[in-house]
Amino acid sequence: MLDLISASAPLFLTGVFVFGLLIGSFLNVVILRLPARLEYDWRSQCRELLELDTGSAEKDKKPPGIMWSRSKCPKCGHVIKSHENIPLVSYLLLKGRCASCKEPISIRYPLIEATTTLLFLLVAMQFGPTMQTLAAFGFTALLITLTVIDIDHQLLPDDLTLFLVWSGLFLSLFNVFTDPVSSIIGALAGYLSLWVVYHLFRLLTGKEGMGYGDFKLLAALGAWLGWQMLPLVILLSSLVGAVIGLVMIGMKRHKSSQPMPFGPFIALAGWVAMMWGDRIIDIYLRSSGLGSL
Repeated sequence: MLDLISASAPLFLTGVFVFGLLIGSFLNVVILRLPARLEYDWRSQCRELLELDTGSAEKDKKPPGIMWSRSKCPKCGHVIKSHENIPLVSYLLLKGRCASCKEPISIRYPLIEATTTLLFLLVAMQFGPTMQTLAAFGFTALLITLTVIDIDHQLLPDDLTLFLVWSGLFLSLFNVFTDPVSSIIGALAGYLSLWVVYHLFRLLTGKEGMGYGDFKLLAALGAWLGWQMLPLVILLSSLVGAVIGLVMIGMKRHKSSQPMPFGPFIALAGWVAMMWGDRIIDIYLRSSGLGSL
C-alpha cells in the first residue's frame, strides 16, 4: 500500500487533501475549546488556593471537552450532526448558516480548514511521502493552532509550546530536520535570545514587550530546526511583524499603544524556515558574496 502511494503522486496528494481537511476541522475545535478549558482550570485552581466558597464554582459551567463533546450552535444549542460537519462542504451546502436557527457561521472555520489543507499540500510536495512530511504535518498543525489562539487571546498555551519543544528534541534523535546537538543548542538559544531581549526592553522602558510564551515558541522552533535557522526566524518574524504593525496602524485598525501578539509572526517565520530555510540562506550567502568565502 505504501509503495502504491509513493508511486502515485495524485493518489498521495488526494490523501493529503482529505487528511488536511479533517485536521483543519479538528483544529477549529482545539482553537475554540482549549483556551476555555484552560481558563476554567485556572479559575478552579484560584478558588481552591484562596479557599473561596463553592457557590461561584457551581455557576461556572465546565466547558466541553476537546475530543468527545459534540459541537453545538452557540446561539440555539443545536447539536451539529455528522453531515453538517463535513469540512468546507457543509459550510457551502448550509450557505454559511446554522441548519436550525440560520445564525451566520463564522467564515473563520472554513478558512482554517482550507489553510490547513493548503499548507499540508505544500509540505507534501516539498518533502514527498517521507517521515519528514508526517512530522511537518504535526508541526504545521500546531503552529496554526498557536497562531489563531494568540490572535484571539494573546496566549500561547504551555500545553502546545512545550509539546513542540519536547517533540522537536525527540525527532532530532532520528535527524528528521536536524541533529541532536543543533536541536539542544537551538532550544536553549531560542529561549534565551528572547528572554534577554524581554528583560533589556523592560529595563529600558519599564514595560513588557512580549510574553514568556514567545520564548517557548522560539525555543520549540530551535529544537525542531536547529540553532542555524534561528537568525532567519528572528529576522523574518521581526520584519513581517513590523510591516504588518505599521500597515495596521496606518489603516487605523490598531493603536500604537495596544499590544500586538508576536507569536503568529514567529510561527509563520518558523514554518517558512522549515520549508525553504536552507534555500533562503543559500541565496542570501551567494548574493552577498559570503558563500564564496
